Amino acid sequence: MSAQHSRDPVAEEFLRYLAVERNASPRTLKAYRQSLEAFRAANKTPWKKCNADDFRNYLFAIMKREQARSYIRLQFSALRTFYRFLTERKGLRRDPVRELQLPKIDKKLPLVLTRQQIEELLAAPIKVAKKRAAPIWMPLRDVAIMELFYSSGLRLSELTALDVADVDLYTESVRVLGKGRKERVCPVGFPALEAISRYRAAANVHSGPLFI
Repeated sequence: MSAQHSRDPVAEEFLRYLAVERNASPRTLKAYRQSLEAFRAANKTPWKKCNADDFRNYLFAIMKREQARSYIRLQFSALRTFYRFLTERKGLRRDPVRELQLPKIDKKLPLVLTRQQIEELLAAPIKVAKKRAAPIWMPLRDVAIMELFYSSGLRLSELTALDVADVDLYTESVRVLGKGRKERVCPVGFPALEAISRYRAAANVHSGPLFI
């Protein structure tokens, strides 16, 4: 234990509380210790005498260093938990960290394929060179799988578990057994159904597992 830790018995008691009573992981304890030490390095005011302005100034200082918002929220998550400990266990009447408004985490927009990229992806199994030992119908099967994925949004485990009888060409749907053994019916587009029919005819698949 360093000299800095020995001079901060309240923080050490808090970390012991997390480890013993809250069963915190070593990784959490390390992150919380680093967060407390980082604040203490920037502000020497005793913990119980800190006010909202102390933490507001610390927040601004971190933001000026252009730290990621996720990092900032992690730092203040540790400080909030620490001050909750001080109010519940050490008689602190007012929690200064609760008064802060933290920046929200940036939401990254999902990447979306263009129409051309989707068409190229769906056609890829036909264009890729087939291994000599592979069945002649294998590219048609792979196209059917890609089309069904794109059309229905099934999970991989759901798709691989499909039987021939689960595909209903008349209602243009597939019967799926999902999580918790719950059955549901998913609509399927005509291109996917057409691809499945071509694959089944070429591979002579009439019953049992749909994709072999």
